[in-house]
Amino acid sequence: MRFTKMNGAGNDFIILNNLTERIPRDRFPAIARTLCHRHLSIGADGLMVVDSSVRGGDYRMLFYNSDGSEGEMCGNGARCICRYGYEHGLAGETQTVESPSGVVTGRRIDCRNYRIRLTDPSVIRLDYPVEAQGRTFPCSYIELGNPGLPHAVVPFPGLAGKTMDDLRELGKTLRWSPAFPRGANVNFYDVTAPDRLVELTYERGVEDFTYACGTGTGSVVLALTLTGRVSGRDVAVSVPGGELHVTVDREGNAVRDLWLTGPTNIVCEGEVCDEDLLI
Repeated sequence: MRFTKMNGAGNDFIILNNLTERIPRDRFPAIARTLCHRHLSIGADGLMVVDSSVRGGDYRMLFYNSDGSEGEMCGNGARCICRYGYEHGLAGETQTVESPSGVVTGRRIDCRNYRIRLTDPSVIRLDYPVEAQGRTFPCSYIELGNPGLPHAVVPFPGLAGKTMDDLRELGKTLRWSPAFPRGANVNFYDVTAPDRLVELTYERGVEDFTYACGTGTGSVVLALTLTGRVSGRDVAVSVPGGELHVTVDREGNAVRDLWLTGPTNIVCEGEVCDEDLLI
Protein backbone atom coordinates (compact mmCIF):
# COMPACT_ATOMS: atom_id res chain seq x y z
CA MET A 1 0.00 0.00 0.00
CA ARG A 2 1.59 3.25 -1.17
CA PHE A 3 1.23 6.47 0.83
CA THR A 4 2.15 10.14 0.70
CA LYS A 5 2.56 12.24 3.84
CA MET A 6 1.89 15.97 3.53
CA ASN A 7 1.20 18.92 5.78
CA GLY A 8 -0.51 22.25 5.33
CA ALA A 9 0.84 24.81 7.83
CA GLY A 10 1.71 21.94 10.16
CA ASN A 11 -1.66 20.16 9.91
CA ASP A 12 -0.39 16.76 8.71
CA PHE A 13 -2.04 13.97 6.75
CA ILE A 14 -1.45 10.58 5.22
CA ILE A 15 -2.85 10.28 1.69
CA LEU A 16 -3.86 6.96 0.11
CA ASN A 17 -4.89 6.70 -3.53
CA ASN A 18 -7.82 4.31 -3.59
CA LEU A 19 -8.11 4.61 -7.36
CA THR A 20 -5.18 2.18 -7.40
CA GLU A 21 -5.31 0.53 -3.95
CA ARG A 22 -9.00 -0.53 -4.10
CA ILE A 23 -9.39 -0.87 -0.32
CA PRO A 24 -12.96 -1.45 0.98
CA ARG A 25 -14.29 1.74 2.57
CA ASP A 26 -15.17 0.02 5.85
CA ARG A 27 -11.45 -0.57 6.47
CA PHE A 28 -10.47 3.09 6.54
CA PRO A 29 -11.37 3.89 10.19
CA ALA A 30 -9.02 1.14 11.42
CA ILE A 31 -6.35 2.16 8.93
CA ALA A 32 -6.58 5.76 10.13
CA ARG A 33 -6.27 4.79 13.81
CA THR A 34 -3.24 2.64 13.08
CA LEU A 35 -1.30 4.81 10.64
CA CYS A 36 -2.00 8.13 12.42
CA HIS A 37 -0.57 6.96 15.76
CA ARG A 38 2.52 9.11 16.26
CA HIS A 39 4.47 6.64 18.38
CA LEU A 40 3.52 3.33 16.81
CA SER A 41 3.22 4.19 13.11
CA ILE A 42 3.69 7.01 10.58
CA GLY A 43 1.75 9.58 12.61
CA ALA A 44 -0.63 12.29 11.41
CA ASP A 45 -3.67 14.37 12.32
CA GLY A 46 -5.75 12.53 9.77
CA LEU A 47 -6.03 10.14 6.83
CA MET A 48 -7.21 11.33 3.40
CA VAL A 49 -8.34 8.96 0.70
CA VAL A 50 -8.53 9.79 -3.01
CA ASP A 51 -11.45 7.95 -4.58
CA SER A 52 -13.67 8.04 -7.66
CA SER A 53 -15.99 10.98 -8.24
CA VAL A 54 -19.70 10.38 -7.69
CA ARG A 55 -21.00 13.92 -8.40
CA GLY A 56 -19.04 15.03 -11.43
CA GLY A 57 -15.93 16.37 -9.69
CA ASP A 58 -12.37 15.55 -10.67
CA TYR A 59 -12.19 13.06 -7.80
CA ARG A 60 -13.53 12.50 -4.30
CA MET A 61 -11.81 13.11 -0.96
CA LEU A 62 -12.67 10.98 2.06
CA PHE A 63 -11.32 12.26 5.37
CA TYR A 64 -10.76 10.37 8.63
CA ASN A 65 -9.55 11.89 11.88
CA SER A 66 -6.72 10.22 13.77
CA ASP A 67 -9.24 8.52 16.07
CA GLY A 68 -10.87 6.84 13.06
CA SER A 69 -13.99 9.02 12.99
CA GLU A 70 -15.04 10.26 9.57
CA GLY A 71 -14.77 14.00 9.09
CA GLU A 72 -17.02 16.22 7.00
CA MET A 73 -14.15 18.16 5.41
CA CYS A 74 -10.69 19.54 6.11
CA GLY A 75 -9.43 22.85 4.76
CA ASN A 76 -5.70 22.29 5.07
CA GLY A 77 -6.21 18.73 3.91
CA ALA A 78 -8.11 19.94 0.85
CA ARG A 79 -5.22 22.21 -0.12
CA CYS A 80 -2.80 19.30 0.24
CA ILE A 81 -4.98 16.93 -1.73
CA CYS A 82 -5.37 19.52 -4.49
CA ARG A 83 -1.59 19.55 -4.85
CA TYR A 84 -1.59 15.75 -4.82
CA GLY A 85 -4.32 15.71 -7.49
CA TYR A 86 -2.46 18.17 -9.70
CA GLU A 87 0.94 16.47 -9.40
CA HIS A 88 -0.54 13.00 -10.00
CA GLY A 89 -2.44 14.05 -13.10
CA LEU A 90 -5.93 13.76 -11.58
CA ALA A 91 -6.84 17.39 -12.27
CA GLY A 92 -5.54 20.63 -13.71
CA GLU A 93 -4.48 23.87 -12.00
CA THR A 94 -8.14 24.53 -11.15
CA GLN A 95 -10.02 21.51 -9.86
CA THR A 96 -13.18 20.39 -8.11
CA VAL A 97 -12.89 17.95 -5.24
CA GLU A 98 -15.92 16.22 -3.75
CA SER A 99 -16.06 15.98 0.05
CA PRO A 100 -18.78 14.65 2.36
CA SER A 101 -19.85 18.24 3.15
CA GLY A 102 -19.83 19.56 -0.41
CA VAL A 103 -17.67 20.34 -3.43
CA VAL A 104 -14.38 22.20 -2.86
CA THR A 105 -12.77 24.26 -5.61
CA GLY A 106 -8.97 24.28 -5.57
CA ARG A 107 -6.56 26.57 -7.41
CA ARG A 108 -2.81 26.19 -7.80
CA ILE A 109 -0.90 29.40 -7.08
CA ASP A 110 2.63 27.98 -7.40
CA CYS A 111 4.39 24.69 -6.66
CA ARG A 112 3.65 24.84 -2.91
CA ASN A 113 0.82 27.32 -2.38
CA TYR A 114 -2.82 26.49 -3.06
CA ARG A 115 -6.10 28.35 -2.64
CA ILE A 116 -9.40 26.60 -1.99
CA ARG A 117 -12.98 27.71 -1.80
CA LEU A 118 -14.30 26.29 1.46
CA THR A 119 -17.77 24.78 1.60
CA ASP A 120 -20.58 27.28 2.19
CA PRO A 121 -21.61 28.11 5.77
CA SER A 122 -24.86 26.35 6.64
CA VAL A 123 -25.16 27.73 10.20
CA ILE A 124 -23.99 31.15 11.45
CA ARG A 125 -24.69 32.20 15.04
CA LEU A 126 -22.57 35.21 15.87
CA ASP A 127 -23.76 35.65 19.47
CA TYR A 128 -23.62 32.23 21.12
CA PRO A 129 -22.15 32.46 24.66
CA VAL A 130 -21.02 29.18 26.25
CA GLU A 131 -20.56 28.18 29.91
CA ALA A 132 -17.33 26.38 30.86
CA GLN A 133 -15.26 26.05 34.02
CA GLY A 134 -17.61 28.36 35.91
CA ARG A 135 -17.32 31.18 33.38
CA THR A 136 -19.31 32.47 30.43
CA PHE A 137 -17.27 32.73 27.25
CA PRO A 138 -18.39 34.90 24.34
CA CYS A 139 -18.58 32.67 21.31
CA SER A 140 -19.78 32.42 17.75
CA TYR A 141 -20.88 29.11 16.26
CA ILE A 142 -20.43 28.31 12.58
CA GLU A 143 -20.96 25.19 10.50
CA LEU A 144 -19.34 24.91 7.08
CA GLY A 145 -20.91 22.64 4.47
CA ASN A 146 -23.83 20.23 4.61
CA PRO A 147 -23.55 18.21 6.77
CA GLY A 148 -21.87 21.05 8.57
CA LEU A 149 -18.41 20.99 10.11
CA PRO A 150 -18.99 22.59 13.54
CA HIS A 151 -16.74 25.37 14.82
CA ALA A 152 -16.79 27.41 18.02
CA VAL A 153 -15.08 30.79 17.59
CA VAL A 154 -13.82 32.03 20.98
CA PRO A 155 -11.95 35.32 21.59
CA PHE A 156 -9.00 34.97 23.96
CA PRO A 157 -7.07 38.18 24.73
CA GLY A 158 -3.34 37.62 25.05
CA LEU A 159 -3.47 34.33 23.16
CA ALA A 160 0.01 34.84 21.70
CA GLY A 161 1.44 34.50 25.19
CA LYS A 162 -0.34 31.21 25.92
CA THR A 163 0.74 27.65 25.17
CA MET A 164 -1.27 24.60 24.19
CA ASP A 165 -0.73 23.26 27.70
CA ASP A 166 -2.24 26.44 29.17
CA LEU A 167 -5.47 26.00 27.21
CA ARG A 168 -5.79 22.23 26.82
CA GLU A 169 -8.33 21.65 29.60
CA LEU A 170 -10.44 24.61 28.53
CA GLY A 171 -10.32 23.47 24.92
CA LYS A 172 -11.39 19.97 25.90
CA THR A 173 -14.23 21.28 28.08
CA LEU A 174 -15.60 23.51 25.34
CA ARG A 175 -15.19 20.81 22.69
CA TRP A 176 -17.52 18.53 24.71
CA SER A 177 -19.89 21.30 25.87
CA PRO A 178 -23.60 20.36 25.72
CA ALA A 179 -24.06 23.66 23.89
CA PHE A 180 -22.66 21.77 20.88
CA PRO A 181 -24.72 18.57 20.49
CA ARG A 182 -22.40 17.29 17.73
CA GLY A 183 -19.27 18.50 19.47
CA ALA A 184 -17.21 21.34 18.04
CA ASN A 185 -13.74 22.32 16.99
CA VAL A 186 -12.73 25.10 19.37
CA ASN A 187 -10.91 28.04 17.76
CA PHE A 188 -9.32 30.50 20.18
CA TYR A 189 -8.24 33.76 18.55
CA ASP A 190 -6.94 37.25 19.27
CA VAL A 191 -6.82 40.18 16.84
CA THR A 192 -3.29 41.61 17.03
CA ALA A 193 -3.37 44.28 14.27
CA PRO A 194 -5.65 45.37 11.44
CA ASP A 195 -6.50 42.22 9.44
CA ARG A 196 -4.03 40.15 11.46
CA LEU A 197 -4.76 37.65 14.22
CA VAL A 198 -3.40 34.63 16.04
CA GLU A 199 -5.35 31.39 16.36
CA LEU A 200 -5.12 28.09 18.21
CA THR A 201 -7.55 25.22 17.50
CA TYR A 202 -8.54 22.24 19.65
CA GLU A 203 -9.85 19.70 17.12
CA ARG A 204 -12.45 17.05 17.68
CA GLY A 205 -11.37 13.67 16.31
CA VAL A 206 -7.76 14.52 17.11
CA GLU A 207 -8.83 15.44 20.67
CA ASP A 208 -5.99 17.89 21.08
CA PHE A 209 -4.59 21.05 19.60
CA THR A 210 -3.27 20.87 16.04
CA TYR A 211 -0.72 23.14 14.36
CA ALA A 212 -3.44 24.53 12.08
CA CYS A 213 -7.11 24.07 11.17
CA GLY A 214 -8.13 25.45 7.79
CA THR A 215 -11.90 25.31 8.26
CA GLY A 216 -11.43 26.75 11.75
CA THR A 217 -9.40 29.63 10.37
CA GLY A 218 -12.06 30.27 7.75
CA SER A 219 -14.77 30.23 10.42
CA VAL A 220 -12.89 32.68 12.65
CA VAL A 221 -12.33 35.18 9.84
CA LEU A 222 -15.92 34.77 8.67
CA ALA A 223 -17.27 35.61 12.13
CA LEU A 224 -14.92 38.59 12.51
CA THR A 225 -15.82 39.88 9.05
CA LEU A 226 -19.55 39.71 9.72
CA THR A 227 -19.09 41.56 13.03
CA GLY A 228 -16.85 44.24 11.49
CA ARG A 229 -13.64 43.29 13.32
CA VAL A 230 -11.67 42.61 10.11
CA SER A 231 -12.11 43.62 6.47
CA GLY A 232 -12.44 40.09 5.14
CA ARG A 233 -9.85 40.79 2.43
CA ASP A 234 -6.70 38.64 2.62
CA VAL A 235 -6.79 38.43 6.42
CA ALA A 236 -3.55 36.95 7.79
CA VAL A 237 -3.90 34.32 10.51
CA SER A 238 -0.85 33.13 12.45
CA VAL A 239 -1.10 29.51 13.64
CA PRO A 240 1.57 27.31 15.27
CA GLY A 241 2.44 25.76 11.89
CA GLY A 242 2.73 28.97 9.87
CA GLU A 243 0.41 31.53 8.33
CA LEU A 244 -2.89 31.20 6.47
CA HIS A 245 -4.87 33.83 4.55
CA VAL A 246 -8.65 34.11 4.27
CA THR A 247 -10.85 36.22 2.01
CA VAL A 248 -14.62 36.52 2.43
CA ASP A 249 -16.57 37.51 -0.67
CA ARG A 250 -20.00 38.96 0.15
CA GLU A 251 -23.11 40.17 -1.60
CA GLY A 252 -24.68 42.48 0.96
CA ASN A 253 -25.06 40.46 4.14
CA ALA A 254 -24.85 37.14 2.28
CA VAL A 255 -21.59 35.18 2.10
CA ARG A 256 -20.82 34.24 -1.49
CA ASP A 257 -17.33 32.66 -1.26
CA LEU A 258 -14.94 31.80 1.55
CA TRP A 259 -11.35 31.39 0.33
CA LEU A 260 -8.42 29.82 2.20
CA THR A 261 -4.85 30.23 0.95
CA GLY A 262 -1.72 28.67 2.37
CA PRO A 263 1.32 26.44 1.93
CA THR A 264 1.61 22.71 1.36
CA ASN A 265 4.57 20.44 2.04
CA ILE A 266 5.29 16.93 0.77
CA VAL A 267 7.07 15.24 3.66
CA CYS A 268 7.64 11.73 2.34
CA GLU A 269 6.31 9.03 0.04
CA GLY A 270 6.66 5.30 0.34
CA GLU A 271 5.16 1.93 1.10
CA VAL A 272 3.29 1.11 4.29
CA CYS A 273 5.01 -1.83 6.04
CA ASP A 274 3.22 -1.54 9.40
CA GLU A 275 2.91 -5.12 10.69
CA ASP A 276 0.09 -4.14 13.04
CA LEU A 277 -2.05 -3.30 10.03
CA LEU A 278 -3.71 -6.25 8.36
CA ILE A 279 -5.15 -5.24 4.99
